[in-house]
Amino acid sequence: MTLNYPITFEPILKERIWGGEKLTTIFKKGPKKTEIGESWELSDVEGDVSVVANGSLKGKSLKELIQTYKGDLVGKKVYETFGDSFPVLIKFIDAKTPLSIQVHPNNELAKERHNSFGKNEMWYIMETDDDAELIVGFNQEISPSEYLKRLKEGNILEVLNSEKISKGDTFYIPTGRVHAIGAGVLLAEIQQTSDVTYRIYDYNRVDAKTGKERELHTELALDAIDYQLHDTYKTAYTLKENESSKLVYSPYFKTNIIQLKGSMSMDYSNLDSFVIYMCVEGNAEIISGNETFPLNHGQTVLLTATINSVKLIAESAKLLEVYL
Repeated sequence: MTLNYPITFEPILKERIWGGEKLTTIFKKGPKKTEIGESWELSDVEGDVSVVANGSLKGKSLKELIQTYKGDLVGKKVYETFGDSFPVLIKFIDAKTPLSIQVHPNNELAKERHNSFGKNEMWYIMETDDDAELIVGFNQEISPSEYLKRLKEGNILEVLNSEKISKGDTFYIPTGRVHAIGAGVLLAEIQQTSDVTYRIYDYNRVDAKTGKERELHTELALDAIDYQLHDTYKTAYTLKENESSKLVYSPYFKTNIIQLKGSMSMDYSNLDSFVIYMCVEGNAEIISGNETFPLNHGQTVLLTATINSVKLIAESAKLLEVYL
């Protein structure tokens, strides 16, 4: 068995009350269903560990790969830091209707309460319906007591910051920032490996399966929220053809965007990390060694730390490039 090829994984599809059908119709991720909200592309979350879909490692779990290959898979420094845990969770999300308003705890709170990492994340907008919006942060500085009062009175939306969005918009969502994906949004999400979410408002929706409103986490969220007003919430970036352009750099992951036209050689010989490509527009190919591998719209691949170089080819495509 060899690590030296771009590895794909079986998507883990998640039914959600707000999900749609784009992940199964546009990206062909399994049989057509109408409430698929998330495709977990690369996951080491307990109970939802990704399984290899291609090549000589097919059928092996991501956990098995890390335990077997250690730093050769993820990078020596990454393995020293995270051991047998994969540090990022990669998703595509299709919101047919709005998600709940939520917030994620930081590393310290998540460790203390849930024995988990916190959940810093980023969004890259792939497609939107007309007039689609996100909620990111507050539109004014607010105290915890004012926040609670508005939550109880049902007018919390008045103080949340709504952003009109377009294809290509990018947002970094640090822990503590209240947020929600609006209706008609298809996006790529990169986050720490964590499934800890505090739901703070859910439009009084009733779950069709249980007949009850979904649980809110009001008390847990209180000391997790950043109540400050920030100057801007959207990430500014410059897109350059056939260059790896900085998108979001955080302590938890680094993400570049590549606008690919023609061919581009990628040298990772000085990078002590795995590399993940997410194809967010068009279709591409990866040449690794003497083999060519497809990288289609809505597909994710993992390059192990032992792969020092690849060549990317496309008539026109956009890729997210993720590493530590």
